[in-house]
Amino acid sequence: MTSATQAYTYAAPSSLVDGHLGLATSGGRALSGPALAPRFFSGLVTQAAPAAAALLGVADVALTRYHQPRPGWTRDPVVTCGGDRLRFESFSACGGVYARLDLLGGALDGEVFDRGTTNVDVNGPLREALARVGARDPLHLGVGVGADALTVTTLDGAVVEKKVPLPERWLRGFAEVQVIAAGMDLRAELPGMIAVRFLRSLPKKATADLWAVPAGRDLRVSDRPSPGAVCLSGVGRLATLLPLLRFAKSLKVYGPADTGKASSAWELELPGMRYTLALSPERWRGFSGEGAVLADLATDQAEADADVVGMLLNFEPEVEIGLLADRANLSVARVRAALTQLGTAGRVGYDLSEAAHFHRELPYDREHVEHLNPRLTSAKALVEAGAVELDGDSARVRTDGGVREVGLADGSCTCPWWWDHRGSRGPCKHVLAARIVARSAVEVAG
Repeated sequence: MTSATQAYTYAAPSSLVDGHLGLATSGGRALSGPALAPRFFSGLVTQAAPAAAALLGVADVALTRYHQPRPGWTRDPVVTCGGDRLRFESFSACGGVYARLDLLGGALDGEVFDRGTTNVDVNGPLREALARVGARDPLHLGVGVGADALTVTTLDGAVVEKKVPLPERWLRGFAEVQVIAAGMDLRAELPGMIAVRFLRSLPKKATADLWAVPAGRDLRVSDRPSPGAVCLSGVGRLATLLPLLRFAKSLKVYGPADTGKASSAWELELPGMRYTLALSPERWRGFSGEGAVLADLATDQAEADADVVGMLLNFEPEVEIGLLADRANLSVARVRAALTQLGTAGRVGYDLSEAAHFHRELPYDREHVEHLNPRLTSAKALVEAGAVELDGDSARVRTDGGVREVGLADGSCTCPWWWDHRGSRGPCKHVLAARIVARSAVEVAG
């Protein structure tokens, strides 16, 4: 695994003093263009206590390594202003847990200065202050500290710089999780008190693996999969939901059609906001290796289409695929593939509650997000080397390890990768290479 280094530079540390929460921003991109310290919002948070607790939850995920815990993780959450909402996102150190807080219009009363994405500083003193926010405490939020911002800092004019590694698997996780989430369906919705009872009844052993099985308006737990069940691998990975239960209005649980070891998403509805956790299929698996993006990225048009679609995005809170297709003069399938391509650079996410993509721009240098899919790179190398020979619905791919037999329809292969994962983590490089060649052959014939 390789990594680059990203420097977060803040004009001052974030702080919470006398009810004024000033979130310092690092370099990012806004509608007005690239900015060293963009300013997005200033105003009141109408539900102070749940907002503070949920923001702390997002920060906790960014600091945690759920698999093989060890200290040293210092990532800062990402914030996107979509005009009528603020989205705070983070990934765990192990890359297996994704967290997002959506502060919706009902929880915000203030002025939007710009739309865009950046990092926000969440430091130790701020975390302590957020933990003390009570239900009756006023909370004035400033995202981006401007010269006229009502923000008090503890270090006048102090510049804060954090240099942190950005592993490829972490960056790739932002791409994978939005594709995986788009393939999930709502499996259960629990009212507040039932949701609280269910979550508090889960096994105390943090590493426990189980399935949540819908039972009327409730969920029951099982140690084996069954129809409609949602995989919950590593109960402890839901820990940041627990401090939010006193505010919970409902719990929505999402999962794919596959009831085996699969990803899941857990969404708490809070007053004026939503807090979502997405979990990888197993504790030791990060989202980066799931391979969900590879099928779309392997299409010849995806990169060119992404350039067209990307120019039409304006930090919308909901990306309307049909409207994009009309404006870009592309099919819906090609727009979806283009959004996947944009996702590899962190330019789109997926909101399960809205069943829609949203636009954001991860505040990382472009070279940090290039070449993040080695399987696709290897597949293209096989194609360029002429290693693929088509034979009807199958193909033979010559490699240094011998000839691999590929089934084009079912994506099967005789390589060790396929035998280990049976397609559960996306196609292998041989299947990708064979499908690229097969698609090219169809286009030539047409």
